[in-house]
Amino acid sequence: RGDLQLNYHADTCPRAEEIVKDEVSKLYEKHQNTAVSWVRNLFHDCSVKSCDASLLLDTTDDMESEKASDRSFGMRNFKYINTIKQALESECPKTVSCADIIALSARDGIVMLGGPHVEMKTGRRDSKESYRTLVEELIPNHNDSISSVLSRFQSLGIDTEGTVALLGAHSIGRTHCFNLVHRLYPTVDPTLDPDYAEYLKGRCPTPEPDLKKVQYARNDRITPMVIDNNYHKNVLNHKGLLLVDQQLASDPTTLPFVEKMAADNDYFREQFSRAILLLSENNPLTDDEGEIREDCRYVNRN
Repeated sequence: RGDLQLNYHADTCPRAEEIVKDEVSKLYEKHQNTAVSWVRNLFHDCSVKSCDASLLLDTTDDMESEKASDRSFGMRNFKYINTIKQALESECPKTVSCADIIALSARDGIVMLGGPHVEMKTGRRDSKESYRTLVEELIPNHNDSISSVLSRFQSLGIDTEGTVALLGAHSIGRTHCFNLVHRLYPTVDPTLDPDYAEYLKGRCPTPEPDLKKVQYARNDRITPMVIDNNYHKNVLNHKGLLLVDQQLASDPTTLPFVEKMAADNDYFREQFSRAILLLSENNPLTDDEGEIREDCRYVNRN
């Protein structure tokens, strides 16, 4: 889509993709959770208007950051995007966009998390504005109905099968108790496996968790740092953490895909790759649109 192409930076910054990969590897060795952040960044950036790094802009006098939205709750490691950016700037100043960094770091992060290698195109440019007001409208919430989640993905060109695969990214990382407690208190959601509910109550002992405290449950207790079809197995076993996860098993349009992915990890990986690619190419800014930011947090001064 647009004028994205494979190895877009081959002439202007031949080592660009290698530099991103090296930085992502170094960060992963130090802080494994960075890999989870790279995957989440791609989703949060590309779902809001375009894959244009608008997500990374900080709040200034005339702009409110997308990071200030409740939907961005729990997102972290943004500072390390600048670590990657600085490595690129020292090799090829003003050449590789922050939007390409989001895409490439997600690609490399997925591999670190045992997921498939997705061949991504580059050549995106960076937005000069933030779309804070659109975030709630465009990023699904954890308790949205499955039909509204499907229609949001559809607007990005991702079909039901692709959406069921993309939600498989919930097989990594963790979920804050704040997003779970409504399924545990005052009574346990009947669609939750009772033993699993007990485990979750151990992780989230009060109906009103402290947002500033690290109170969370792992999304998948078996392979918490691997993107795999354990997510789909969990959903079928009534161990989906979020309401949206559990609805995949009760909705007749999504259930067949959940069953197929739970039974076949290769099929899941194939669909996940396809959906990630579609997501990463949503409506990019190219040619003379936008700019190449020097610092991912701020629009260029000139």
